[in-house]
Amino acid sequence: MNNKKLKIAITGSTGYTGGELYRLLLQHPAVTVTAVTSEKSAGQPITTIFPHLAGLTELLCEPLDPDIIAKKADFVFLALPHVMAQDAVYRFHVLGKKIVDLSADYRLSDPAVYEQWYEHSHRYPELLKIAVYGLPELHREKIKKSALIANPGCYPTGAILGLAPIIKEGWIDPKSIIIDSKSGVSGAGRSSSLAYHYPEVNEGLMAYKIGTHRHTPEIEQELSALSGGQVTISFTPHLIPMNRGILTTIYASVLKQADSGRVHALYQKFYRSEPFVRVLPRDQFPNVRNVRSANFCDIGVTVDSRTGRVVVVTAIDNLVKGAAGQAIQNMNLMMGFDEIAGLKCAGLFP
Repeated sequence: MNNKKLKIAITGSTGYTGGELYRLLLQHPAVTVTAVTSEKSAGQPITTIFPHLAGLTELLCEPLDPDIIAKKADFVFLALPHVMAQDAVYRFHVLGKKIVDLSADYRLSDPAVYEQWYEHSHRYPELLKIAVYGLPELHREKIKKSALIANPGCYPTGAILGLAPIIKEGWIDPKSIIIDSKSGVSGAGRSSSLAYHYPEVNEGLMAYKIGTHRHTPEIEQELSALSGGQVTISFTPHLIPMNRGILTTIYASVLKQADSGRVHALYQKFYRSEPFVRVLPRDQFPNVRNVRSANFCDIGVTVDSRTGRVVVVTAIDNLVKGAAGQAIQNMNLMMGFDEIAGLKCAGLFP
């Protein structure tokens, strides 16, 4: 790469994910943010929405017009709601821009599955065929060659990374998988409903969308590809009174004679070269406070010999490895940058 910095646009810049993208990209040595969009905040300085960026940027928010934004940037991060992102991705793609889409619109390869879970038809099924699911630990080589990345959801990131080694090796019964996830409130987005307001969440803990959460088919799609057969999971998310972070506990029946030591060794081998996956020592398990504002996925694993189940615990920051950090990791791969560029010191608290 030459010394000319890559020009970046962030669309939907005023949500939590957009703010994290900007924070992290300011640390990136090879890029510069040249455009930010927001329909509601058009004309306002981005620092009005995110005061922690004061003195670091003078950009104003502007409406999303792909023809105008494409003249200001060579690479686009789309942090738009699902359905709304469909057209924006298509227009930037036609304009020849490389894209990381953080919505759900291009994650599911089957348009019929997308319509079933998101209750909208997909207008660009031809783009689904070229979109790459942006989990670097599984699809690194495809990501490097792609111009359109579907950034994974936050819950799927922790769940898939937690299961990938053991389901790929066929050590568990794919019909026995139970995934229990607990997320901080920022996972609901910045423009949330009454259920996510402070008085409703504080000192509470609740499960929601049991059996119906839209991240379910995304997890099943990737696990099915790893296992070589159809995988159906039980997935229950929970809301906890915490700003950020996801702790996921996974249970599955073991098919092979495997104790904790053997399973732990499998995970260490599978992730030995991964810069952002940390397999913890045996008998240690993750805490979300240790991944706050960082792009790590921490994993702890054991086998409950009494029940014959493997138990996997993962921790991520839903706004970083679950969204913005992973998006930058994907950009680095797409552009031939060092994969950890802009992310190795990601721990600055907004």
